[in-house]
Amino acid sequence: MNKKNKVILLAGMVLAGAGFTSCNKFKDFGNVNQNPGITTSPITSALLTNVESGLGNYTWDAGGITTLSGLYCQYYSETQYTDASCYSRQQPNWDGYYAGRLMDLQTIINYNSDPATAAAAAASGANANQIAIARILKVYIFALLTDSYGDIPYFQALKLDNGIVPFDKQSEIYPDFFKELSEAVNQLDDAGQAMSGDIIYNGDNTMWRKFANSLHAMLALRLSKVDAGQGKSEFNNALNGKDGVFGTGETAQLDYPDGNFPNPVYNYYNVTLRKDYAVSKFFLDGLLSNNDKRADVWASSTVGFPYGLTRDNAIAFSNANPTWARLFQGTATSVNDPFYILTSGEVFLARAEAAQMGWTGENASSLYQSGIQDSWTLNGVYNASDFNAYMALPNISLAGGDEIKKIATQEWITHYPNGRRGWADWRRTGYPALTPAPGATNSYGIPRRMAYGQNTLTLNPDNAAAASAIFTGPDGANSQYARMWWDKN
Repeated sequence: MNKKNKVILLAGMVLAGAGFTSCNKFKDFGNVNQNPGITTSPITSALLTNVESGLGNYTWDAGGITTLSGLYCQYYSETQYTDASCYSRQQPNWDGYYAGRLMDLQTIINYNSDPATAAAAAASGANANQIAIARILKVYIFALLTDSYGDIPYFQALKLDNGIVPFDKQSEIYPDFFKELSEAVNQLDDAGQAMSGDIIYNGDNTMWRKFANSLHAMLALRLSKVDAGQGKSEFNNALNGKDGVFGTGETAQLDYPDGNFPNPVYNYYNVTLRKDYAVSKFFLDGLLSNNDKRADVWASSTVGFPYGLTRDNAIAFSNANPTWARLFQGTATSVNDPFYILTSGEVFLARAEAAQMGWTGENASSLYQSGIQDSWTLNGVYNASDFNAYMALPNISLAGGDEIKKIATQEWITHYPNGRRGWADWRRTGYPALTPAPGATNSYGIPRRMAYGQNTLTLNPDNAAAASAIFTGPDGANSQYARMWWDKN
């Protein structure tokens, strides 16, 4: 292959999301573009910091895949440009995931695994600890992708080849998630040096194990309708993993230090000065009708914005109701407010659902109460009087029946503002009952997946076309309405 074609191919692979395992491949280009004043070897601690610093945007990011998910599960409403919430075709590209943070994590693994570089990489922590943390975060990010799109490039995605990367079936990806998480938990070495650059747990292996096991349990629950046997087995593997899962008050979270690294919601309303997203009326009214105190911190007012309006109707409502609820406290959100990646409340509720289905011998009612209480506490609104009154409500208490419906609805509430997780659990359980947007551009219902982006359709055409054909729905191949493997509700 000549140099010109190599340059074209490399550019195509970056756009398509294909990665590379080592910078050594770039030696073909000579030293024309090398800066003699900087290191040519990656600093793995810096790579980890870069990856972790962006995880908040996977919980809420204006205009990205996460926000689309939050629109589809009706956490948010669009206030002026309402195409997405009215289900116009959306095809978000995934390039930044593959060529960005996933590649950073793969580089950490490569440099700590290669005997030629492992000793130098160990300056950032024991090789085993670096590899294990990178494996855990790779699963976290890959799970976001497959739960959005379905089949994706996975097993060969982070290797430098000819740029034509095969797609893997979600049914084959999930078992590898469980394997990777279990192996990473056991790989973490308490006798070895903690990894530096870790802004989530500061190299605390016990908390990394808890996070990995908690993630393992949450992913196992995805299998409740498609393969309950494997889901049950993996859920129990997670509970019984070394150090277990999150307990009361334990989280994975990002703490934002200052204006240079602001909370994403603060950044949206105060820095970019946008106001395209509101808390949906459906979500907020549900909280207010039950005197759920989380509404006090999750919305800037009690005026929810009707979901899925046409553009004209949305603008009219906005003009008539200027105090409509912004996310959290809107412009009053603190620059330093943390963003939660995964919380104990979510994990307790997952355990409650698993117990209610008979997957474990745990007490579903006790776990259900612990999950809601932890969420109230984390959000600073817990007091015993209000909480006990809330738990006694007929549509909240498990004593009145409809246990799975109530647990699943609380999972959906507690995931807020994480649209990816809320959308996934709604697709899996069917709860809460969501009504499609009144301004919808078609009658196909609420989207069930993200359509593959145009970049991968163009640059990896054969593989992308084959995957698109699998997801054929009422709007043709690569449908927003086709169901992925675990979506059997």
